Parts: sequence; C-alpha cells; structure tokens
Amino acid sequence: MSETIPHWLTKQADLSPNHPAIEMDDGTIITFRDLKESSQRFARKLNQLGIRKGSHVGMLSVNQIPMLIAIHALSYLGAVGVLLNTRLTNDELNYQLEDANVSFLLTADLLKEQASMLHSDVIRSFTDIEVLQEKDTVLESELHLDAVFTIIYTSGTTGFPKGVVHTYGNHWWSAMGSALNLGLNKHDKWLIPLPIFHVSGLSTSIKSVIYGMPIYLLEKFDVKTVHHALMQKQVTIASVVTMMVQRLLDELGEASYPKELRCMLLGGGPAPKALLERAKERDVPVFQSYGMTETASQIVTLSPKDALEKLGSAGKPLFPAQLKIERQADDSIGEIFVKGPMVTKGYYNNKNANEKTIQEGWLATGDLGYLDEQGYLYVVDRRKDLIISGGENIYPSEIEGVLSGMKQIKEAGVVGREDETWGQVPIAFIVKEMEVTVEEIKTYLLTRLAKYKQPKDFYFVEELPRNASNKLVRNKLIH
Repeated sequence: MSETIPHWLTKQADLSPNHPAIEMDDGTIITFRDLKESSQRFARKLNQLGIRKGSHVGMLSVNQIPMLIAIHALSYLGAVGVLLNTRLTNDELNYQLEDANVSFLLTADLLKEQASMLHSDVIRSFTDIEVLQEKDTVLESELHLDAVFTIIYTSGTTGFPKGVVHTYGNHWWSAMGSALNLGLNKHDKWLIPLPIFHVSGLSTSIKSVIYGMPIYLLEKFDVKTVHHALMQKQVTIASVVTMMVQRLLDELGEASYPKELRCMLLGGGPAPKALLERAKERDVPVFQSYGMTETASQIVTLSPKDALEKLGSAGKPLFPAQLKIERQADDSIGEIFVKGPMVTKGYYNNKNANEKTIQEGWLATGDLGYLDEQGYLYVVDRRKDLIISGGENIYPSEIEGVLSGMKQIKEAGVVGREDETWGQVPIAFIVKEMEVTVEEIKTYLLTRLAKYKQPKDFYFVEELPRNASNKLVRNKLIH
C-alpha cells in the first residue's frame, strides 16, 4: 500500500474554510470551503456520466475558476487529468488524446467549438456538466501519494510529444521543496499569469491548496493587468518567464514595487544577464529557477539569501532533490541529471523513452550545465537545440519534420534566433525539391503547427551543413 494523506482540499477547507483560495482580477473571490464544495458537486456530476477511478479525462481550457474546480473534482473521483495546451493545432491535440487513452474531453465553454472537431468519444463543456444532476457517490477522502493525478505532454526531441505522468506525491513534494526554500508567510498570495495547462501554473494551484494560500489567477499575461496586481493586490510571489520580466520592468519605469512583493520566480530557460542586472538595480526580487514538466515545476531555485550574489545561477537543488553533472572527460560542462520525489516516474505509454531517460531514479534532462565551487547550478544550454520562445519549448526537429512533409521541400533545418520580445524565435533553412514560395510554406504550416512554433523567417539554401554521420549540424546554419 502506498502512503496516504487526507485529501488536501478537504483538509484545507476544514482548516481555513473562509480563507480566500482563488482571486480573479474582476474581484471574484472563492474560499477554500467554496472550492471544496464546488469541486465535490462537480465530481458527482461527472460520475453521472461514467467518470470514475482511473478514467483519463482530457481538459482543454484557459485559466478560469471552472477549470480548477474540474481538476480538483477529478481528484475526488480518482480520475486522471490530461491537461491540453490550447495553443496546439487539432492534429497535435488529437495525437495527445489518442496517446493518453482519453475517453472523455472537458472543455471551457468558449473552446467548445474547437473541441467538437477533436477525436474524443464524449465532449462536454464545464457548463454542460454544471446543469447535470449529482450522482450519489463515495468521493475520495484520502490521496495515495503513488497514484497518478495528472498527465502533461512535453515536446519530444524526436518530434513526438511525451506524456509526463505526475503522481500526487510528485505534486506534494514539489510543494514541500518550494516551501522549504522560499519559506511560507501567512500573508502570501501567489500570482499566476502562466497557463494552468503548463506545469508551473498547475503546480502553483496545487501549492495553494496545500499551503492554504490564495492564488491571484489571470486568464493570460497582460502587462498592465499584472503590473496593477503587483502594485495594488498585495501579491507576494509571482511566476514569470523572461519576456514577462522585460515587459514588467518597462512598465514599472521609475516606480518601485510594494515591499510585500518578495519573489518573482523566473522559469522557462536561462535569463539574459543584462536583464537580471537591470532587475537588481530596480530592487526587483527575481529568483532564477530550473525545472521542467518532468520535475513537477522547479527543482533548483536560488534562495532569497543568494538571489543577488549569484546572478545568472539557477541555485541549488530544493531540499528533497539531488543533482549531478555527468561530464565528458575534463570538460566542466556536462548533462544535468536530477533525482527526487518530485521527479516523474516516467512517461505514459512510452517504454523506450523511460528506459532512455530514467535510470535508478535519476532523470537525464538533456540540458547542459555546470556547478561552481559552491555547488550552484548554471544552465548553459537548455537541451542543446531547444528553442525557448516566451517560455514555450520548441523543438527544431518537430518543425523540420512538418516542413519535410511538404512535397516541394527536400529537407529543412531549424534554429532559434535571438529576439528581444520572446527570447528566441524559430527560423527555417530550406532546400527545395521543386519551386515553392514562402507564402505557400506558411499556408501549409498554418493548420499543422501551433502559431508559436511557426518560423518567423525562411531562407532558401543549396544544402544543409551535415557531419560525417550525415547528421544536421544546426550551429552551422548561418543567418
């Protein structure tokens, strides 16, 4: 039998029934008691439709209260939530729905039309569920830490996304590790401008329940809305990516944030040193972190005492986590490996990836980095060829695969180009099989790749640089 804890939302609703759990920028406030009761009602209605322990339920939604209610409702049934990126194309979403054996798709009302074109046996909006009768059913009163709670897909270097399996224990230990590093304050309020379908947003919404801490939930990042929240809404911690920090510093101008703001938790890839120095000059508490979907959010984070002294470092592993660098010969830079109770046990339905990536509990991240003499991690390259654009991971091989599917294209190579707004954007180098225009290529990609993955520029070349093994040498693609 795996270790159990009381259901975290039931427990928090008992401990702090009237304490705010979720705040929205329109003034809506939901307490922990409200959240528990709404989630339990929603669970009984889902049960009416046959969702039970072990059911795989897809969820297609932007950040909103009904989405969080639905996620907690699944935990009361012992069902598994497969969180879907709303920015993906229908082809990309259908691949994930099939791969994760999703039998039932829940969707935000405004995305119902898009959802209706996806391959799922049953598709219902949150409102469709709300009008149903509740079925008398026994809800989960305990959570088994080894039980699967969520699956989130991450792009794979082979072009095929992999479903990262998160247990309740992964989420629990992620929350513990963060609290032991950042500390907990009774006045804490965590701002989420990142999507809940990404691990950062989901992880924070679960921390909220475990800590008894309100989250300030935004549907999406808007610089003026976030600035207003940081200045006026007593936010103490905010999750951000590089692009957000750049825009927020521009918006801040000569003003200062209230002293209550104690942490801007920066994820989504290494930040430019110049940006960190600019934040330091303005007394903006940016803490760099390192994490991935596989680690249920941050696994390495600078602590408050080191934030200014160790500019550019991601910090040290969180308390229950371990980290090692596997170096080649005498090179100080090597591949980052991580281990700990917040690290996934594996990818869903993907034996090959599991055998290749996880050995004796150690996860091979594919990222390169080094440790300084005090053991602080510096991430050098995030999965070598990975492009990180506005906090979104883009794998060149995925775009190359789609481009190569066009009969006019013989072969394609994709690299990231520095971009002031997004950090990086993809650009493509194309060897033609027959005549083709940039416009024709753009039209072809429109329905096959999410907007953020589409190359911003195309260059036609005679041949692509390759090594002796005929592998594409991306760093020799000149633009």
